[in-house]
Amino acid sequence: MKISHSSVLSATAVALLLLSGAAQADGNGGGRGGGGGGLCSNATLRGPYGFIGHGEILGLLDSNNVLHPFANQSILDDVALVTFDGRGKFTRTDFGSINGVPKGGQTTFNPYQSGSYTVNSDCTGTMSIVYTAGGPVPAGVETDLNIVVTDDGTLVKSVVYRASIPSAASTPDGYSCPSNCVQGVQESFEGKKILIYGFR
Repeated sequence: MKISHSSVLSATAVALLLLSGAAQADGNGGGRGGGGGGLCSNATLRGPYGFIGHGEILGLLDSNNVLHPFANQSILDDVALVTFDGRGKFTRTDFGSINGVPKGGQTTFNPYQSGSYTVNSDCTGTMSIVYTAGGPVPAGVETDLNIVVTDDGTLVKSVVYRASIPSAASTPDGYSCPSNCVQGVQESFEGKKILIYGFR
């Protein structure tokens, strides 16, 4: 029986494609970001990213996750430089305004903050930003975000899922919290990796 050379090559190509697909499904595809299975890891985020954020501070959340609105909602805008270390930590400096007034009255960038992050193998993850002493924002203010990493690790899209403040606060409907209040916010951030002369 004669088997043509092209038939052997075609069969080999199909086998290799099937093996490649099986390896990726098995989690051993050597995805981007390093470290075996999946597409992403903490190493996917490394270096400086420019972020912009916009949203509203709506009120306070109680322990049942019920929103108690403020009498007047506040509009928040923010721009930040976040530098990821590829191992789950980042530094951050930002400038923001609330209802057109600079946060804490400071018109320069605020470097008094630190953070941690986790990137899962499916490129979803979390970020936590904590303000530290010395800046215009009270120490202990924390913002937690759910993130998605896209565009080969150069773009981060996120939505705030928790924003807490260490001080007391109250709302017109009588709800108050003595400390560690959780704000109800509707806010999103987008960060783009800063590329210089095409290098990452």
